[in-house]
Amino acid sequence: MSNKKLTALVTAVLFALSAASCSTPAEETTIETTQTVATTTAETTAATETEEPLAPVIQPREPHVFDEPAINEDNADNFRALLTTMVNAYEAPNEEIDWALNEELTNIQAVSELDYELANDILDNWTQVFLYSDYELYCYNSEDMAPEVANAGIPNSSSHAIIILGYELNNGQMQDELVSRLDAAVSLAHAYPETIILCSGGATGPNNSQGNTEAGLMRDYLVDECGIDASRVFIDESAMTTAENAINTFEMMRDNDVHSYTIVTSSYHMKWSQAVYNVVAALYRTRIDYDVQSIANYCYETEPSVAYYRNDDRFAAHQIGEILDLSQETLDQLPSVFN
Repeated sequence: MSNKKLTALVTAVLFALSAASCSTPAEETTIETTQTVATTTAETTAATETEEPLAPVIQPREPHVFDEPAINEDNADNFRALLTTMVNAYEAPNEEIDWALNEELTNIQAVSELDYELANDILDNWTQVFLYSDYELYCYNSEDMAPEVANAGIPNSSSHAIIILGYELNNGQMQDELVSRLDAAVSLAHAYPETIILCSGGATGPNNSQGNTEAGLMRDYLVDECGIDASRVFIDESAMTTAENAINTFEMMRDNDVHSYTIVTSSYHMKWSQAVYNVVAALYRTRIDYDVQSIANYCYETEPSVAYYRNDDRFAAHQIGEILDLSQETLDQLPSVFN
């Protein structure tokens, strides 16, 4: 690790406990991580199809990015150790953690230079999002778009995507939290009318016998209630976790020649989402030389309705591990999202 990076990490650790945000950390769009697969599977139904869908729908796929392994299998334990220490750096910072992180990076490098490049990217993003005290969330206030977002450099172009992450349905219908995420996204969509909109979320929630999907209902709301042109809206009706949100929307971004994005979700879910999306972005960049940059974040400010969604860093670590194709046995050794 360079002296510059060590200095940044030391600074981050010293200020981690005072991390600034517009709400408390944590959450999941639908129901998260492999530890909640049993609940998710029980509530999942196949989405119904229309004869003439308004937008492309991608089919379900496993939570990995490419057909080949994301990392060298000999680095699985080293990445597990890195992710565990990243969580500790956020929850219980101390002066020795940066040296532990450096040692874990060295172990990864000894196995694979390509994995080392990926690990550095993951750690850099984690430091910026979870550890730096000056990390800022931009929050929609139901009246005006946050001026910071307006000045964030979002391009008014079809090469930029506004990504709206879903939230669990109730009785097959959107809950207020998901509607509020959509309202925040609409303010961006009106301000940047040339951008495209990606909605991601599958058939979730109890009593959803019709198999309504988050993404399908999101599209209907944007088009029918908010007047967004249907040609701008693309949907992924299969994602059941934030990791799958990222994998599927990146596939859509590449299909549509998108090179930058802004995530829209709830405030407690944003850090988690950005950490997960960054890993997929790093894999696209290092494995197939396709570069997609995160430009800004935009949030509906709210507290999580499920207590353990506050463990946003642990959910993020687990889902990064899923994207890296770590085995279930290895994932189970990460800090539990339920503690």
